[in-house]
Amino acid sequence: MSSLSIAILTLHLYMPENRSLKQKRGMIKPVLAKLHRDFNLSVSEIDHLNSWKESVLACVIISNDAVHNQQTLQKAVTAIETIFPNITILEENIELL
Repeated sequence: MSSLSIAILTLHLYMPENRSLKQKRGMIKPVLAKLHRDFNLSVSEIDHLNSWKESVLACVIISNDAVHNQQTLQKAVTAIETIFPNITILEENIELL
């Protein structure tokens, strides 16, 4: 039986320019799509659902290589910081299971 590695990235995001939940959804949707498409992550908004300016995302990756999982999640963080300059990452946490 091969080994299984699960890694979870939790991101607390801040979007100071938002003035409504609709505007927030418009900013979060491309982030979720990018993370799923480019990094093959399962992604969901898990907290601050009714906040205009904040969001908490959970990203999960499963493979047989813990190092690969950690590197992929770190690359995802860097991509968000680079591609979405109007979103600030207040906190990030990578947990390996």
